[in-house]
Amino acid sequence: MSIHAPLSKIKLLNPEHPNKSTGILNGQSSGLLNWNDIAYPQMYDLYQTLLSNFWKAQEINMQDDIKQWDSLTATEQDVFLRLNTQLASLDSLQTPTMSQVMDYVTDSSFKAIFAVIAQQEAVHTESYSYILSSLVAVSEQNGRFDQAKSDPIVRKRNELILDAYEEFRQNPTAQNLFKLSVNSINLEGIYFYAGFAFFYHLARQQKMLKTSTMISYIQRDEMQHAYFIAQFIRILLTENPELNTDENIAYVYEAIDKAVQLEKEWAHYILEGIEGLDLQEFEGYVEYLANKRLRQLGLDNLYEERSNPMPWIQVFGDDMMNDTKSDFFEQKSRTYSKVSQSNGFDEL
Repeated sequence: MSIHAPLSKIKLLNPEHPNKSTGILNGQSSGLLNWNDIAYPQMYDLYQTLLSNFWKAQEINMQDDIKQWDSLTATEQDVFLRLNTQLASLDSLQTPTMSQVMDYVTDSSFKAIFAVIAQQEAVHTESYSYILSSLVAVSEQNGRFDQAKSDPIVRKRNELILDAYEEFRQNPTAQNLFKLSVNSINLEGIYFYAGFAFFYHLARQQKMLKTSTMISYIQRDEMQHAYFIAQFIRILLTENPELNTDENIAYVYEAIDKAVQLEKEWAHYILEGIEGLDLQEFEGYVEYLANKRLRQLGLDNLYEERSNPMPWIQVFGDDMMNDTKSDFFEQKSRTYSKVSQSNGFDEL
C-alpha cells in the first residue's frame, strides 16, 4: 500500500468479500457486521462500554446552577461562558470528522465505533448549548460563539487540529489518516483539560456542581475516545508497516509536544487571575497527560515522569479509568458508572 495514494471510499456492500475484515484500511470486507465474527474481538467490549455510557444533557437539572450563577464573580462568569463556547467549537469538529473516517475504514466493527463516537460528540456539543441556555440569553450565547471564532489565541490553538483534519478531508490518504488520528488524540486527550480544570475548580468550592457533573460525563467519553484512537493507531501501524517509520514516530512526539505547549498557552490566557488555580501546576499536569497518551501508543515518555500533580481536577481520573500499561479493553464496565452521590463532587 502506498501511504500517499488516495484512499477509495468503501462500497456499502461487497458480497464477494468475507464478513470478517482482512484489515482496517484497504482490507477486504463484505460490509456486513456480525459482532461474533470480527478481526479484533476486543472491539465489541469497547462498543458495549461506549453504549453503557449513554447520557443526555437533559438528565441534569440545572436549577441549582441557575440559582448560583449571579453569585459568581464577573471574571468567573466571563471565563465560564468563554470556555463553554470554545470547548463546543472543538467538539463541533469531531462529529463530521469521525463520520468521514467511516467512509474509508474497511472493518465494519471500527466503523460502528466511529459512529458511536460521532454521536457522542454531537451530545457533547448539545450539552454546552444546554448549559448556556440555562444561564444566558441567546444573544449572549451567539456573541460568545462569535468570540470563539475570532479569538486569535483560540484560532492558533485550533489550527493544529484543523490543519490535520482538513488535509485528510481534501486528500484522504493513509498518511493523512495517521496524522488525523494523532491529532484526534491531541484534541480529546490533551486539549479541553484547562477548561475541565476550571469547572472542577468551581466544584471544589461547591459552585456550579451540575455543570461540573456534565463536564465529568464529557471527560469520561473523551478519555475513552482517546484510548480507542490510540488502539486504532497501533493496529494501523501494525497492519501497515510502511506507516511505522521513524518519521511518523517523530511526528507523534512533535504533534503531542505542540499540543501541550498550545494548551499551556491557552490556560495562561484564559485562566490567568482565577484565584486558587496554580497554572504552573497545571503545566505539569498537561505534561503528565501527554506522557500517558504516549504510553497508550506504546511510546516512551516525552516529559519528566511524575504522579498526577492535580488529582482533584477530575472525578474520572485516568488511573481510575484504566492503567495505561494494561489492555484498555479488559477493564470492567463498572469503572465507567455515572457520577452519583457516592462517587461525585462530595469527594473533591
